Amino acid sequence: MEKKTHYFYALKLPHEVKLQLAKICNQLQFPFDRWVHQEDYHITLAFLGYANKEQLQASLHFVREMLAESHSFPLTIDHLGVFGKKDSPRIFWAGTEPEERLSKLRKLVYNACHKAEFQLETRPFHPHITLARKWTGDIPFSDSILTQKNPFVQDTINFQANEVVLYKTDLVKVPKYEVVESFRLN
Repeated sequence: MEKKTHYFYALKLPHEVKLQLAKICNQLQFPFDRWVHQEDYHITLAFLGYANKEQLQASLHFVREMLAESHSFPLTIDHLGVFGKKDSPRIFWAGTEPEERLSKLRKLVYNACHKAEFQLETRPFHPHITLARKWTGDIPFSDSILTQKNPFVQDTINFQANEVVLYKTDLVKVPKYEVVESFRLN
């Protein structure tokens, strides 16, 4: 049976930022079932899912075209959050301060992929970096856990957003995301 690879466009994080996030995760010691490998940290801009070669090439062409005049910009990671049930979240993540240029970048990539005829998620964009999955704690999760152990109370993580990448997923590898194509922002 042929393995169908999934693809997605993302904002690549600098190596130093990945190290800082991994250090925070190690310090928190929250009981989640699966922690994301630090090399897999990213901010998803458009999830494509399975893609045939023609569609993928079209998306690369349109993304390259759309990003030709895009510039790098500063981003700040400043909070933690969860998705899913409040007492048993599916996803634990780090979030960024609101940044109009990130929303604009996402819109450019999203529109390029839509032009390549991908069926994309229609949920509002909520920029985040997935850190872990599936709460397994003995006690129910509560927002007070994040408040008590919030590493961003005293310090944020600041970096220059300067690279969009197309990743492909290999679920049996660690790390599981591999760069297919990279686009540097001016």
